[in-house]
Amino acid sequence: MSHDDLARDIFNRSHLTGEFTLRSGVVAHEYFDKYLFESDPVLLRRIAEALAPLVPAHGVDALAGLETGGIPIAVMLSQVTGLPALFVRKEAKTYGTCRLAEGGEVDGRRLFIVEDVVTSGGAVLDAVGELRTRGAIVERGVCVIDRESGGLKNLADIGIELQALFTMTELKAAGAK
Repeated sequence: MSHDDLARDIFNRSHLTGEFTLRSGVVAHEYFDKYLFESDPVLLRRIAEALAPLVPAHGVDALAGLETGGIPIAVMLSQVTGLPALFVRKEAKTYGTCRLAEGGEVDGRRLFIVEDVVTSGGAVLDAVGELRTRGAIVERGVCVIDRESGGLKNLADIGIELQALFTMTELKAAGAK
């Protein structure tokens, strides 16, 4: 299947209209319910296969899936690439291991961020800051959807090159076909 076919299928499976408040506080009238495409095993596998070429062949020790939406994508991408996956919490646990990232150590490791949807980039900015504080080397990552609201630029400003599989514009164009 083509990139356009995947865009159309993501649009058809997850595009909603209404009034939605985003993490950034922005009110949107269109929303991609990422859990609808993340819970579909066939669609999730196709997304991971499309993301795999965006993961560098060298210089990545582990994929870092951000809670919650980035985790299923990171797991499937791990299956496709063979790279281990870490599960990055919004904040470190206050009990047990008290870790920010589950699944392995982060100190000194090159982590590749995996996220579902990026608007302002706030969740990624927060996670990268915390991971770097814990000694991780974080310079690159991917997301499935860029809402084209400044997130990629905000991340570039702190030295993160984030590539999107699709922009909102591309998904809406695919849905209109």
